[in-house]
Formats: sequence, C-alpha cells, structure tokens
Amino acid sequence: MSFSFPRRTVCGMQNLPRTLAAGLRAAMLLLALGPALSGSVLAVGEVLGFEQALTLAEQRSRQPAAQDAAARAAREMSVAAAQLPDPVLKGGVNNLPIEGRDSFSLTSDFMTMRSVGVMQEFTGADKRRARAARYDREAELAESGRALAVINLQRDTATAWLERHYEERMLEALQAQRAETALQVEAADAAYRSGRGSQADVFAARSALAQIGDRIRQTQRQVATARTRLARWVGDGAALPLGEPPAVAALKLDPSALESQLTQHPQITLMRGQEAVARADAEIALAGRSADWSAELMYSKRGPNYDDMVSINFSIPLQFDQKNRQDRELAARLASVEQVQAEREEVLRERLAETQGWLQAWQGNRDRLAHYDATLQPLAAERSKAALAAYRGGSGPLDAVLEARRAEIEVRMDRLRLELETAVLWAQLNFLLPAGQTGLASGHASVFTEK
Repeated sequence: MSFSFPRRTVCGMQNLPRTLAAGLRAAMLLLALGPALSGSVLAVGEVLGFEQALTLAEQRSRQPAAQDAAARAAREMSVAAAQLPDPVLKGGVNNLPIEGRDSFSLTSDFMTMRSVGVMQEFTGADKRRARAARYDREAELAESGRALAVINLQRDTATAWLERHYEERMLEALQAQRAETALQVEAADAAYRSGRGSQADVFAARSALAQIGDRIRQTQRQVATARTRLARWVGDGAALPLGEPPAVAALKLDPSALESQLTQHPQITLMRGQEAVARADAEIALAGRSADWSAELMYSKRGPNYDDMVSINFSIPLQFDQKNRQDRELAARLASVEQVQAEREEVLRERLAETQGWLQAWQGNRDRLAHYDATLQPLAAERSKAALAAYRGGSGPLDAVLEARRAEIEVRMDRLRLELETAVLWAQLNFLLPAGQTGLASGHASVFTEK
C-alpha cells in the first residue's frame, strides 16, 4: 500500500531520493495519527510488520486482561473459602413478664435475664479445603481461557493482515494490467488512424480497459474492507503500509504427532479445567455428607437479687435423610464430571478432524501453487507473447491479444487468491497452539515467493 501527498506539502519532495521521500511520507502519516499510537510497538518511519501487528493486537485487546482479573478474583475467593465463618454476636432479653405487678420489669422476676453471647459455626477442615480448592481450579480455568483468547486473537489478527496483504497485491496486479491495456488502446488508435487497423479493434481495446477499471474499483473496495478488519485488532496502525509477509512454507505442527499435540490445544485445556472444577464441586458435595456443628456461649444477667448465669449450647444438623439429599447431590456432581469428560473427548475428535482437513488443504494448495508456477503461468505468458507477435506481424487480430492478456491476468489473480487461501490456512494451523507447545515440522522451500 502506498500513500501520496500533494507536491506543495513538502517542497521538492519529487526531487528527493526515493527512500528518503518514502521515509518523509511515513513520518508525516505517523504525525497525523497523533498520540493514538503512543505506547505501542510502532515507531516513526516503520511499517506495520506481521509480528508487530500480533504484538500490537495483544497490547490493545482487553480479553487477556479480563481473564487475568477473573483468575485474581478466584484466587482471592480461595483464601476466603478456607476460613471459618464469621462468629455471630447474639443479644436479647429472656422471660420478660408482660402481666401483673412485675410486667415489663427487667429486674423483678427471678427468671428474667438480659443475655449477650457469641456463636461460632465450626466448618470441617476438609470441607473448607475442598471449597478453597474449587476456587483454585476456577483460577486455573481462567488462565486457560486467557491462553485460548490469545491464540484466537493472534489467529484473527494474522488472517486480517494476510488478507489485506494479498488484496493489495491483487490491486497492484490489476493496476499493472491497466497500464499495459492503456498502451494497447493507444496502439489500436494509432493503427486505426493509419489505416492498418479497424475501429472494432479500438472499441475492443477500450472495452477491455473499462473492464479492468471496474475490477480495480471492486478490488479497492476489498482492500478498504480488509484494512477495516485489520483495524479491529491493531487500531490506527492499520493505516500504515504493510511490511514483508511471514514465511508460510513451514508449520509449527508436527503432522506425525497431531493428536498428541492437540491435547494441548487451549480449548481442550479449558475443558480439562472445567472438568477439574466439576471434580472440585464433587469433592465439596462429598465433604457435605459430614455435618458442621456450632457452639454458643451466652452470659445472662438477672436482677440484683439473683445470681447471673452462663449458658453453653451446641448444635448439629441431623442428616436423617442422607440418601435422598447429600447422596443425591454427590451423584449429580459426579454426573457433571462425566458430562464434561464426554464433551472434551468429542471436542478433541472434532478438532483433530478439522485440523487434518486444514493440513490436507494446505498441502494440496502448495502443490497447486507449484503447478501454477511451473505450468499455468508460463503457458499463459507464452500465449500472450504469441498473440502479440502475430498481431504485430499482421497475421493475428487484436481480439486474440486482448483475450490472451485477460487469460493471463486471470491466471495471476487465481494464483494470488490461492496464495491467500493457503496463507489463511497457514494462520489457522500456525496459531492453533500457544507458542512453546509445538515442535517445528520440517518444511520445504517457500512456494509463496513471487515469480
């Protein structure tokens, strides 16, 4: 992508060396963007490289921060869940008469007592440990969710960057074709004026030029859409020109150990975390089969003619119907564990089949790209040369030249579209697992080098 500026904005820019002029244009663009890019990975004079886009997208995203906050919240709750319940302060008046000569007197009747006490529930240590462990598993679940959010973010950013890159390459190819077709229009006009060509050739050439212009406008819209999608992830950095594309000829996945690697997929790890949370809930339900007990100490003050009293009380729930309450709850929690296990196994199979399909498509597309480079593009170019030579020699019509050129540009556009499809598949595969959890598979020479 390039940016143009009026010549009056920078005095003499058209006379500067090309690299210096490009640097000044990039600097002016970044100054225009203002503080929006402050604190990011971009600096004045830089383009938006592929790795820079990934880093910038991760810096801008709030999803990892949200998962970090969820993990912190769970760990704080883990500490709280391991503590005993708060003691309960109790106070009141017992046996207050409401009739007779001592009615509503706090000191006349020997049974009237003003009491204050404290009650403490003693939750079992195993139950408190189980509750704390449950929140620890929830924190680990949030951390797994962060890993999943990061690789989804990287994959989507990489796809948006690659889509814009190849859309811009398609636009450049069409613009080059338009320049060539404009020369053919001039040649047809000249031949018609000199009596060596027909008016039909002129209209044919102009029609071909108009068709290319329409395709350019369509591709410009696609480039703008691709830039908007990239801006979703990198913000104002999407206005910068793109750097060099990544090497997409090798994968981090090892196809021979695909299933074992996919067990480390963040979605599978997330479901293992859900299973751990379900198991922790089952541990809490198991600990709930043991009832908690409470103790209460109360001091009661009576009238001045009577002695004060102290009361000590204990209470414990009677689990007389344990088979229909606590045991049922435990059975429900264990069934939830089985549910998550079955869902995880099913998702793993789905991911394996999906990844194998991507891998087969990626390898098949690479073979097709090699076929384009070795056969289809050379044949299309030779056809164009032959048609042009025949037209210049007076033995072939201009229509044949235009048709050959249309076929050649279609082959080039088809190859670029295939490159884009292959690059997107590479992004799907390359950002399938977090960094450091995959081994680089042996790759071949890149087939994405422009021929």
